[in-house]
Amino acid sequence: MALDVLAVAPLYQDPDVNKVRLIAQTTKKSTTPPKPLPPTKTKLTTIETKRIMSVLDETIHKVELVTLLSYVASSSKNSEGMLGEDIMKAVREHEDLCQILLDCVNYLQEEERQLQEEEEFEDEPWFRDRVLSIKVQKSHLPPLMQQIKGSTKNVVRLLLSNPQAASLLQVQTLGRSAEAQSFIDNLVELRGFLFEKVLTSPMEARDKTQFIQDITRRNQRNQEIIDTLENELAACMRNRDAEDEYEELDVIHKEEKLQLEELKRRHDVLVEEFSQIQAEQEINAKKRLEAEQEMVHMVRAATLIQALWKGYLVRSMLRSKKRKRSKSKVKEEKGKGKGKGKGKEKGKGKGKK
Repeated sequence: MALDVLAVAPLYQDPDVNKVRLIAQTTKKSTTPPKPLPPTKTKLTTIETKRIMSVLDETIHKVELVTLLSYVASSSKNSEGMLGEDIMKAVREHEDLCQILLDCVNYLQEEERQLQEEEEFEDEPWFRDRVLSIKVQKSHLPPLMQQIKGSTKNVVRLLLSNPQAASLLQVQTLGRSAEAQSFIDNLVELRGFLFEKVLTSPMEARDKTQFIQDITRRNQRNQEIIDTLENELAACMRNRDAEDEYEELDVIHKEEKLQLEELKRRHDVLVEEFSQIQAEQEINAKKRLEAEQEMVHMVRAATLIQALWKGYLVRSMLRSKKRKRSKSKVKEEKGKGKGKGKGKEKGKGKGKK
């Protein structure tokens, strides 16, 4: 529940250097690396990327809830009606464990501070007993920390099982410490960075990297020129007799500043053109894919029509052959019938005779 805050004192700078920086400060701002190109996609398409973002979103949500537990414990009367009796009971138990841990840590720090002040008695038995006592008490801290982890998971589980209570707690942002809010802001920034990464294909990432490297190299070259001019300017300022040269360098510096601004504008134009080209390439790729699919459908349809037509021709030929055969059989049967009739008539004629 406790967060450590590190304070960094401002760095000392030489007065003469500060005078030089007054002129070059605005120029340095314009030499920052260019903004990354926006991804061409805006939605996640694969299950893996969706799972990654889901895990990160769930983590941010849980951190937002956990960082408000101290506020809930300090305002238990107001929070009990909002969160419910079960959740408040778990929060109070969690707060008690955290307080025990803080008391133990503070006690051990005080004991160690006193031992450092009494190092001259380190050979005394009572001194060694106190050192041993501190070691024993330190060994009790890991189990206590495990209990705090367990109670934290229990409170989060109860809050997640009650979405209404979790939503009511989540809006109490004023009860969160500045350090905790900064940590959450960093997580949200990490989510945005990761979201952009998973949306960017390897080819797009390579193009962006090459594009940014080119612009960065230009900025570095310009920055080297500016640094050289700053060094010359500082030397001229230390030499009071070189005011004319100083004015000339100042003019050159302003010209370089204008050139850098022009490069920045060109960079913005190039970024916009690059995005438009990518959008056009995607549209053309979609059109080609649709044309190829339509051609495949047409080829399949033509193949099917040809097969049906060939089948119809084959069946027509078979029918015509069957008809010819049936006609020839009928003629043969008729010819045989006539021959038999004539033989009978001849036999009858002979009998009459």
